[in-house]
Amino acid sequence: METLKHECGVAMIRLLRDADYYKRKYGTDRYALEKLYLMMEKQRNRGQEGAGLACVSMLQRPGHEYMYREKAEGRDAIAKIFASIYNKLKTFPADSDGALPPFTGEMYMGHLRYSTTDRRGLTYIHPFLRRNNWKAKNLCLCGNFNMTNVGEVFDCLLRQGQCPRIFSDGYIMLELMGHRLDREVERNYNIARREGLQGVDITRYIDGHVDMGNVLQTTMRHFDGGYVVCGLTGSGEMFAMRDPNGIRPAFFYASDELVAVASERPVLQTTFDIAADNIREINPGEALLVNRAGKVMRRQILAPGEKRACSFERIYFSRGNDIDIHRERKLLGRGLKDDIIRAVGGDLAHTVLSYIPNTAEVAYYGMQEAIREVFPDIRTEKVLWKDLKLRTFITEGDSRGQLAGHVYDITAGSITPGEDYLVVIDDSIVRGTTLRESILEILDRLKPKKIVVVSSAPQIRYPDFYGIDMPRIGDLIAFQACVALLKETGRQGVLARAYNDARDASSGLKTPDDNIVRAIYEPFTARQLSDMMVRLLRPRHITTPVELVFQSIEGLRKAIPRHTGDWYFTGHYPTPGGTRMLLESFISYVEANKDVLLGFI
Repeated sequence: METLKHECGVAMIRLLRDADYYKRKYGTDRYALEKLYLMMEKQRNRGQEGAGLACVSMLQRPGHEYMYREKAEGRDAIAKIFASIYNKLKTFPADSDGALPPFTGEMYMGHLRYSTTDRRGLTYIHPFLRRNNWKAKNLCLCGNFNMTNVGEVFDCLLRQGQCPRIFSDGYIMLELMGHRLDREVERNYNIARREGLQGVDITRYIDGHVDMGNVLQTTMRHFDGGYVVCGLTGSGEMFAMRDPNGIRPAFFYASDELVAVASERPVLQTTFDIAADNIREINPGEALLVNRAGKVMRRQILAPGEKRACSFERIYFSRGNDIDIHRERKLLGRGLKDDIIRAVGGDLAHTVLSYIPNTAEVAYYGMQEAIREVFPDIRTEKVLWKDLKLRTFITEGDSRGQLAGHVYDITAGSITPGEDYLVVIDDSIVRGTTLRESILEILDRLKPKKIVVVSSAPQIRYPDFYGIDMPRIGDLIAFQACVALLKETGRQGVLARAYNDARDASSGLKTPDDNIVRAIYEPFTARQLSDMMVRLLRPRHITTPVELVFQSIEGLRKAIPRHTGDWYFTGHYPTPGGTRMLLESFISYVEANKDVLLGFI
């Protein structure tokens, strides 16, 4: 499939013992840094545009830095960050007047970033840092999130008298949460004064009594979106909070030595050599809190809604070495058996099964197993190889398209030309670009009797606004096929009515709770849409018949019953902001392509 970008991966560590404990037990005074490095490397699949790291030292002497941050861009960002940190540690002077070396502390935060917007560069790489001379007012944030109502929250800050420097969900969240943290510090200041404390004693009281639960409750109620928000304060508070619908994933491990948070369960299992049973999931709307004293708490910050955990995490994004994800992906492959047998006319004796590397491999094993139950002698081959060394950005124009056609290579002689059906499974088909520009042409060189491309995911009919890089409805091949069918069958009026209803809803004349755009798909079956997709994607010069087979919604739910977030397939968005952004995307598409509505607007 064409690579989808995902926002993002998080890793956090809070040490609960003194530094000498880890030195004695593990033989290193860089224990937390080494573990954080492992956690970040094992989540590099979640973000390769940039990375960032932050550290808080609660024991640093006044007059010295106690809140550190390092950021870098590029696929090798993790290596750059840790090389820089270790160089600073190596060159730290032995005679330091009692100051602790840089990045030596009790709390660590790591972040991997993929942008799902056009905002790139160091400015937008997490963590974000808000400075203040009061330790308790220093705030560092990172997260795996995409907010759907940034404009509303921006206006809220303006009404408070603030003037944010950057219009992005990360910075706006930092400013709003920072404002609420200031109020929490002032609340504790007033308590300390009433108790007769003065000077440094007031500061110590504040540092020991900041309640990040209060800050989160007054901040996160303003946001609509899918998120895991992680933070550190200069006074020693750590937190990780999940959105009320549980859209984005978050897991944690707590022992008497440390607390760790990650976006994926296997990362914690491998890094700390623990069983899956020792790892807990942060619940929807819940925050994991660790205070300055090291007390670990779980608090319900926002009332949980219907859990709509992202199913794409299970199909594609998360690493397949999680035992549950491995099982689910195999079930996705198994569920396609009947449609595959139909597509090859039942001729399994002349069928070769394969997959499009690399993320569809586990679903391929499930597909194999199911077909073998019907026909034990089914043939399997690795007909496609992905050459990871090819980089199409080194060329431009037509030559770039030609080079893209060689990103994959074939196993010549793996099928009998004109006789064998070739079935290849992919995890999903989003825009169809890779199919059109390379895969179908490459498979055609084998001259099979028919090419059957199987998607372990259903048809992606709607964009995502919660962190996946598919925010424009016009880019989706399923939507393009629907528009083409509406035009071909003279049903442009369906599109026009949906456009007018969407425009009315976005203007406040109707509530956008219901997805108006879903009406455009109602005239057609999934099979009709698949056939039109083939017509749009199939290069004109290839001679082999092509068929697309998609997972059904029922098959998806059977394979992945606990992750019901399926809005990109069904149009049922978990929050009002998602539906509202869909309407905006649809309106923008129609207004940029008014020829499709000629005579109806």
